[in-house]
Amino acid sequence: MTFFISGGAKSGKSSLAQDLAVALANGGKHYYVATMISTGFEDDERIRRHIADREGMGFETVECFTDIMACLKTADRKGTFLVDSVTALMQNAMFPAEKNYEMDLAAAQRCADRLVEFAGAVKHAVFVSDYIYADARRYSESTEAYRKALADADRRLAKRCDTVVEVSAGQHFVHKGELPL
Repeated sequence: MTFFISGGAKSGKSSLAQDLAVALANGGKHYYVATMISTGFEDDERIRRHIADREGMGFETVECFTDIMACLKTADRKGTFLVDSVTALMQNAMFPAEKNYEMDLAAAQRCADRLVEFAGAVKHAVFVSDYIYADARRYSESTEAYRKALADADRRLAKRCDTVVEVSAGQHFVHKGELPL
């Protein structure tokens, strides 16, 4: 089964995703696919908080910063994968450090393609993404391109996944499928 969870910052997405992944694993292998590349203290704190939140839940952490399919080199595709987050994975792909953070739109498309491929390649997957593309404010060209690329990836994942959930202020709104919790 595949699940797509979206919502605003600090809405409860990751907690729901963790509980869902543990339930889906049913005692079997479950992986936390860490996608964030820290750029400073604030990111370090967020990473520490996420590690503490899932302590004792039995996750094996797999770091995957650009190509989601690469994590299958070391992880069992019959396991359950919590990808947290699509947002960071897209950012890493679209603005690669090795290219001085210059925008790469082709990489964004490849990232979206690989995410959809990944959803079909594993037994269970839970994808977490940030809902950052709905406000009316206009941003820089690169930020707008990023928001558009993330929205495209999210739409494609939502279409591919069995269940789609929006989380807002800790409330779960199921738009497609159902939550087994």
